[in-house]
Amino acid sequence: MKKILPIILFMNLFAVSVVTAKRAQTVDDMWAMKRIQDIALSPDEQNIAFSVTEYNMENNTEQTDIWLCTAAGDNIRRLTKSPFNDISPQWLPDGSAILFLSDRNGAMQIYTLYLSGGEAGQITHLPVDIESFIISPNGNKFAFTATIFAETKSLQESAMLDQEKETSKVKAKIIDHLFFRYWDHWTDGKRTHIFICNADGSNVIDLTPGEYDAPPLDLGSIQDFVFSPDGRELAFVSNLDPMPAVTPNNDVFVVPVSGGKANKISGENTAVDNCPRYSPDGKLIVYKAMKRPGFESDQYEILLYNRETGSRISLTESFDRIPDEIIWSPDSKLIYFNAEDLGRKKIYSLDIKTGGIKTIVTEHFNTGINIGTSDKVLYFKQQAVNMPDEIFKVNSKNQIEQITFLNKPLLDQLVMNPVEDYWFDSFDGKKAHCLLLKPPFFDPDKKYPLIFLIHGGPQGMWSDDYHYRWNASMFAAPGYIVAMVNFRGSHGYGQDWCDLVSKDWGGGPYKDLMTGLDFILEKFSFIDKNKIAAAGASYGGYMVNWIATHNDRFRALVSHSGPFDLRSKYGATEELWFPEWELGGTPYENPELYEKWSPSFYVENMKKYKTPTLVIHGQYDYRVAVTQSFQMFTALQRMGVPSRLLYFPDESHFITKPQNAKLWWSEIFAWINKWINS
Repeated sequence: MKKILPIILFMNLFAVSVVTAKRAQTVDDMWAMKRIQDIALSPDEQNIAFSVTEYNMENNTEQTDIWLCTAAGDNIRRLTKSPFNDISPQWLPDGSAILFLSDRNGAMQIYTLYLSGGEAGQITHLPVDIESFIISPNGNKFAFTATIFAETKSLQESAMLDQEKETSKVKAKIIDHLFFRYWDHWTDGKRTHIFICNADGSNVIDLTPGEYDAPPLDLGSIQDFVFSPDGRELAFVSNLDPMPAVTPNNDVFVVPVSGGKANKISGENTAVDNCPRYSPDGKLIVYKAMKRPGFESDQYEILLYNRETGSRISLTESFDRIPDEIIWSPDSKLIYFNAEDLGRKKIYSLDIKTGGIKTIVTEHFNTGINIGTSDKVLYFKQQAVNMPDEIFKVNSKNQIEQITFLNKPLLDQLVMNPVEDYWFDSFDGKKAHCLLLKPPFFDPDKKYPLIFLIHGGPQGMWSDDYHYRWNASMFAAPGYIVAMVNFRGSHGYGQDWCDLVSKDWGGGPYKDLMTGLDFILEKFSFIDKNKIAAAGASYGGYMVNWIATHNDRFRALVSHSGPFDLRSKYGATEELWFPEWELGGTPYENPELYEKWSPSFYVENMKKYKTPTLVIHGQYDYRVAVTQSFQMFTALQRMGVPSRLLYFPDESHFITKPQNAKLWWSEIFAWINKWINS
């Protein structure tokens, strides 16, 4: 016993030293996390191929490779390693090889890698980039998308026209229609089309010719072109409206793989339809459909289309959440889908005969659903506020198992707390949801400053996820309490709650946020009421701009890509249906709400509140033009408010380059720290 006691004491001391060796997450840690992207289950359900993106902070680069593991999570290994990007793994139907896209030879093309060994071989040698692809059920054809000049007769002719424009000394753009730019790039008069070719890359046919995009530029699903089980037909999504920037009327079509006329199967619906999925027995197609034309955040329903009779029925009319991904069970009796719910993204099953819906996975944030032919196990990605995506599986008894641990060596070094849920009565008695995150090494007897995060959308949702840009654990890491209120307009709380933001941008949502702040400060004694900052992007940036002109409750503000003047924003954005729905029409015909909810109309209040504000924007942001932040910064400066503009000439609506992101975090933390402690 005397010999054992020193050993026990040593082990206890060792355990304490291991715990104390842990540290808070840094920006370099966050960017060092391996990011699992697409996952693909092999036909025999024995292996999973998946892509992993890794970033190099020093070189300011990213690289995506194909990895492989068994379905049990064993023998995890990297299959490709090149300085280029290998993405979108898929399996040959016989399971002998993995197909993927790579730009290793200059253009993005389809490659194959046999499991028996050897180097990856290039299959297609097309003159344009392949942007996405699928393989037919019997493996004899590829369907792929490419962006081309629709008036040209071949891919080669389109590529030659591209080259002429690239080498021309005249860089002017001649524009005849909307969209003329989208998110972060100019469309340059080109269209995305779906093509089909033989499995060796020969005999290319354009299945969607014409002056429209297929799949559409916006409001599509995770996959909007699919083969029928017999490989004879393709279902796809497109918007044939002459001005798709105003009318998001996406429809579902079917077309023979030999080419010819495409037939619309989504009926006369003039709202959004997308995400077609054939049943394995080939008799049915399910797809998602909205009801209200022009509203991009309307409730999706899953519709069931009978290929023989042409009838359509809704399977989810009473399900008050928004389905996202959809897959069939192998016996064509069930549908599995995920949907946002109360700050999580859950996985559900749907019985197409009874309409019964069951929750399969309830915790955290779950995407990338895969299923094998045995219908015994679902495979998916799961992330949480303190864990990046890893691959999980769930069996028929709803038993969940993690099967990859790519980031465990790094996560084991870090302290990141789980998210906590709280509900409060908002200003009008409606229940609202708040997520709270405590900093590493939290001590309830201490006082902590608060960062109040505001999500974008506005129809978005704070959730239990490891966000690679607005990472809640990263905001908490320096010693901040982080609070996130899912105000009215947020997804995951029913369509009625989602609808309440439209035409009321600075009204109810603002009151939810301020009531939520009151609740947080009253409930938690460990928050320093005199040290509070707020930060948000997109609509969250708008709300920060609104706060800057409406109260002085915060010691510091951070506005990223935030709308400031809604009238001028309208004329510079690309998807016009969004402001026209949200603000009741165009600013030419209905200027009232554009004026009522524009922070620009309340600039004089800045003199009174004088809240120090950091304004951030990227040049290639075509959703919220960079001039919105220029106007906000100009107003702050003219009103004598302490302010700083962080401008990225090489970024868009999002900050995507590692070193830019490191500066972004550095400036935000420096700004908040400076002013909450002043």
